[in-house]
Amino acid sequence: MDLKNKKILVTGADGFLGSHLVEKLLSVGSSVKALSQYNSFNYWGWLEGKSHEKLQVISGDIRDPFFCRELTQDVEVIFHLAALIAIPYSYKAPSSYIETNINGTLNICQAAITNNVQKIVHISTSEVYGTADYVPIDEAHPLKPQSPYSASKIGADAIAMSFFNSFDLPLTIARPFNIYGPRQSARAFIPNIISQINSGSGIVKVGDLSPTRDLTFVEDTCKGLLAVAESGLTIGEVINIGSNYEISMLDTLNLIKEIMGRNINVVVDKQRIRPEKSEVNRLWCDNSKLIKTTNFVPSIDISTGLKKTIKWFNESKNQEKYKTNIYNI
Repeated sequence: MDLKNKKILVTGADGFLGSHLVEKLLSVGSSVKALSQYNSFNYWGWLEGKSHEKLQVISGDIRDPFFCRELTQDVEVIFHLAALIAIPYSYKAPSSYIETNINGTLNICQAAITNNVQKIVHISTSEVYGTADYVPIDEAHPLKPQSPYSASKIGADAIAMSFFNSFDLPLTIARPFNIYGPRQSARAFIPNIISQINSGSGIVKVGDLSPTRDLTFVEDTCKGLLAVAESGLTIGEVINIGSNYEISMLDTLNLIKEIMGRNINVVVDKQRIRPEKSEVNRLWCDNSKLIKTTNFVPSIDISTGLKKTIKWFNESKNQEKYKTNIYNI
């Protein structure tokens, strides 16, 4: 499937990954309907100020099935990203994760059936795997709900795949590993560290630095999502998107310090540490299925990706959007 001139819906388009994906789709010639979470200020998140002849921004909420039915009219391809994603907040408000992540996915799938959408790429997360039983993690790895967030995404994935099995909805579950880059949420590890260093306090508050992650630059993730959508071999499949590379949070912190050239004192902040059984200790992506089905290979190494990210944060107009004195769960 060639995405050029396709009518594409991106839910969660106002967020970190969604906004980058919208830009990538526009660059290949797609017509994009971008869903931004409704608010009374008519604020479009990271899409604010963006203008393109093939971009239409719509405010709404995937929790409403009637809205979703209207939203998906005249749409050929859906990238379903809209979700609550902050793990710490899922401990405090688990019901909201069920409503948005599971019921929202149900609404999008039902609407896609009604409106004969040609393909859906449903965005999952590597958090559904929990701490690795073996590495690298392939798509056959057991799923472990180690947080209300991961449980809600496991449920959303199951709902999505049930529509493929029950109704032949042409759907793929794309499962990105840990994405990073410009515009990422302040509660994520890498932007949190960079913004704390840029604050000039000389102190960086951290949680557990022992877990490992497969960090994938946002540009590579977007290219992977487009490749998954374009391939005829991915329908009805779960596809990991990651770098096949493992690095600890401690080593990531040290690499950021080295690139930024700053001397800092690291302090462990207890409120940033997950409950013991909830922490995912190891994630390392087996991306061989991605390569086999799409021929796409991630190409941006961790050092290059971090330099691009730090450069963005070093611009004062970007850094000022992050409240470094407040820990955002």
